[in-house]
Amino acid sequence: MSDNIIKAEDEVKDNGGRFLFPSADGDRKQAVDGCSALVSEVYWVHMEFACCTEGLRKKETIHMLQDTMLKAPCTQDRLQLTPAGAVNQVSGQLYPWQHGYFVFSAESDAEGSNKKYLELYNRIARFYRLSNKLYFALKFGGERRYRQQFLSSLELHDGDLILETSVGSADNFPYLGVKAELYGLDISSGMLKQAVRNLRRWKLQAKLFQGQAEQLPFASDVFDCVYHVGGINYFSDPAAAVLEMIRVAKPGSKLMIADETEQLVKGTYENTPLVKEYFQQDRKLPEIAGLIPQEMLELEYKEVCKGLMYCITFRKP
Repeated sequence: MSDNIIKAEDEVKDNGGRFLFPSADGDRKQAVDGCSALVSEVYWVHMEFACCTEGLRKKETIHMLQDTMLKAPCTQDRLQLTPAGAVNQVSGQLYPWQHGYFVFSAESDAEGSNKKYLELYNRIARFYRLSNKLYFALKFGGERRYRQQFLSSLELHDGDLILETSVGSADNFPYLGVKAELYGLDISSGMLKQAVRNLRRWKLQAKLFQGQAEQLPFASDVFDCVYHVGGINYFSDPAAAVLEMIRVAKPGSKLMIADETEQLVKGTYENTPLVKEYFQQDRKLPEIAGLIPQEMLELEYKEVCKGLMYCITFRKP
């Protein structure tokens, strides 16, 4: 019976992992052939509860956001928050809320390296966290020891507004150690869906957005801390992503960018099944430190995690 129940749950979900709503005439999708009417009724209650929970989460997120904080990517037009999502007050374009996050950039709009690595992370999203935890345990003695080597560079306080670009499955959020207002943006829907599930499991609240780091959907000078871990090496336009991080950070705030060194890419990624085809290439990693504008203060570069990651910090004047 337990196998049938698991199969029933899978069959009443759509491809986004959400439970299906009933049709207008009240018909219910059969959980699985051969399941009893009792199991069907149990899952119907489960579906209604899940849909209700998602609706409450959506209302809560929209309520906590401020109209003045979100802006249309590129144009910086003012947005109005509605139950359907964020609406551009100038063009009327809707940036929808779906799967637990706002969508500011359709995946079909991605080009160049962004498109290539979007496909990669959608492909590996389901087992990304588990494989990383195993790797961190073997290589660094645990995930906390790994993440603290770069997260310790941040300046964080209770009540801060914190943005992580390329948030992935939100794995850094539990290790920040402050009661803050968390924001995360990523280009991959697969990773964001994992982030939604992880945050629910960890009982953490965060506002998530699908978009490109080169075109952030936020007003200028609003975040107390902006940081990035993993991804910028392979952005289509890493220089634009750096400038966007600076734009949305408050004056005086400290920013951090961390990503893989050549040692990790060539020693691990280029030899790992499923991902090596994305990394076996002649392209050199960009010199991210050289993309930091000269007017930034306290620029520091260091290698951490046994030389497998670099960590760049600087302060916005």
